[in-house]
Amino acid sequence: MQKLLIVDGSNLLFQMFYGMPARIVGKSGRPVHGTIGFVGALMKIIRMVRPTHAVVLFDGEHENPRAALDPAYKANRVDYSQMAEDDTPFSQLADIYLALDFMGIKHAETTDCETDDIVAAYVLNRTDDADIVISSFDSDYFQLISTNVSVLRYRGKGTTFCGEKYIWEKFGIGADKYADMKALCGDASDNIRGVPRVGPKTAARLINEFGSLDGIMQNANRIKQPALRESILMNLDRLLLNRQLITLTGGAALPFETEELEFIMPEFTSVQALKALGII
Repeated sequence: MQKLLIVDGSNLLFQMFYGMPARIVGKSGRPVHGTIGFVGALMKIIRMVRPTHAVVLFDGEHENPRAALDPAYKANRVDYSQMAEDDTPFSQLADIYLALDFMGIKHAETTDCETDDIVAAYVLNRTDDADIVISSFDSDYFQLISTNVSVLRYRGKGTTFCGEKYIWEKFGIGADKYADMKALCGDASDNIRGVPRVGPKTAARLINEFGSLDGIMQNANRIKQPALRESILMNLDRLLLNRQLITLTGGAALPFETEELEFIMPEFTSVQALKALGII
């Protein structure tokens, strides 16, 4: 059976850039700590997953369409344009792209959407029952989890494979209701404001009682707790907006067809690859 590994490249790059000692420099005299961490982690992920197909996706530099819906969306993120180039994760992308080419892994940058949207397009538009593993710490991907789709959260020996059981045990809802839960609670990392008085446990209880976010909004007057009922009723527009911001629909264009992503397991190590490229 086919197994597709989709790596959120920007997420992994940030994890490695800020998790490795910045003093590591390559033959060029430039910092390469993010590159070393990225390639090493990717090789370990590949050996864990053993995919038949693989792709690494990165967020490109362009306007974010979700910010047009809500100017506050991700407005809390660091402005890297105000930093010295070598101090940003993006300064090491060129070396990472060279390494991916050497490894035979297709990669692409988004041009008019977020990486999440392209990942969703691969998941939601698949025409077979191939297994898909999404590698990322971005919890937005939890809404895509199903029988054949899991999320890998790489942390060395502490790596977690998140499937339907994980979502149920952690949140008390099905993965197909995860976007509804986030619409209710909001998402501080993306600067999405939730409904006051609604945390994950309350959101799960409401979803299980009324079936979905639509069910909650349509039956808000039946919520027993007066303060919670009022909070939901006062934030119906916010809930609709949050659902737009959070839900992954699968409508993005694919940079590659799945057949183009065929992958052969490498016989070299990450260090051998980086040395062959003259990076270290």
